[in-house]
Amino acid sequence: MRERIEELLQKYWAGESSLAEEKELKESLAQVEGFETEKSFFGVLKDFKAQMPEKLKTPGGKPKSKTIRLQWLSWAASLALIISSVWVWRDYEEKKEQEQAYQEVMEALAMIQTNLAKGQEQMKPLNDLKYLKTTNQLFTQGQ
Repeated sequence: MRERIEELLQKYWAGESSLAEEKELKESLAQVEGFETEKSFFGVLKDFKAQMPEKLKTPGGKPKSKTIRLQWLSWAASLALIISSVWVWRDYEEKKEQEQAYQEVMEALAMIQTNLAKGQEQMKPLNDLKYLKTTNQLFTQGQ
C-alpha cells in the first residue's frame, strides 16, 4: 500500500495523475499511518476547498449564462454588421443610379443644344426675310 501511495504521490507532484488517482491517493492517505506532510498538505487543500465561495464551487450557472450571452452578443454583432453592410451598399447603388441619371440628362441636354444650334443655322436665311416689307422687294432685291 505504501508503494502505491508513493507511486501516486510521484504522479501527483509531476502533474500526471488523473482525478481518479488523486481520489485514490487521498483515500489511501486517510487509511495509512505516516505521510504526515502529505496528509497535512491535502488537509489544507480540503480546508481551502471548504472556504471557497459558492460561485467558484459550482461550474454551472452563471458562467454558462455569460457564455450564452456572449454567443447572443456575437450573433447580434454579426447581424448588425450584415445590416449595416446592406445599408451602405444600397446607399452606394442609389448614388450610382443618381449619377447615371444625371449623366443621361446632361447628354440629352447637350444633344438638344446641338440640334438647336443646327436649327438656328438653318433659319438664318429666313431670318433675313423679316426685314423685307413686301413680297415684291424679295424679287427685286436680287436684280
